[in-house]
Amino acid sequence: MADPIKRIPPLSDDIIVKLRAGDRVVFTGVIYTGRDMAHKEMVEGHIKGKKLPFDLKGQVLYYTGPTPAPPGKPVGSAGPTTSYRMDKYTPYLLELGLKGMIGKGPRGREVKDAIKKYKAVYFAAIGGAGALISKTIRKAEVIAYPELGTEAVMRLEVEDFPAVVVNDVHGADLYRLGVEQYQEIGAVEDESC
Repeated sequence: MADPIKRIPPLSDDIIVKLRAGDRVVFTGVIYTGRDMAHKEMVEGHIKGKKLPFDLKGQVLYYTGPTPAPPGKPVGSAGPTTSYRMDKYTPYLLELGLKGMIGKGPRGREVKDAIKKYKAVYFAAIGGAGALISKTIRKAEVIAYPELGTEAVMRLEVEDFPAVVVNDVHGADLYRLGVEQYQEIGAVEDESC
């Protein structure tokens, strides 16, 4: 297996076209957090003329709501949340320049189409590994919607945050590829019986 691609954010079109479903990446730099309520606030606010909490161009949004930080740590557990809950808002944010999203689970057709159209990429982090992922977070600060508590938008400085490409700009879907490979293996085993 090839070494992971390192130091991803910010994402440029040059980097995005090289990424393929199944590629392992390691983020070092700044990423932002946002879940359901933060997405709603950002999109509905922007439609009404409000400024977004950060410049989306080239940025990566991690679908997480970290638990409160224990003493001496920037955050508590910071595992990914289910991504399809953001699907309603994602195409709008991609059109505004967002280039990457990190979460878990598959995306809907409209999001996959927007990923191709706006040259973006969807990554998966390991669900259930929030405590381990939090060890890659060096600094965290709430930058918008503090009233949302753990769903506030945060700016995270991360080092060696692991993820895998699920949906690439070429239309590949790692979840679909995995099912197809499994079906091929099953067909080969059936033929050999």
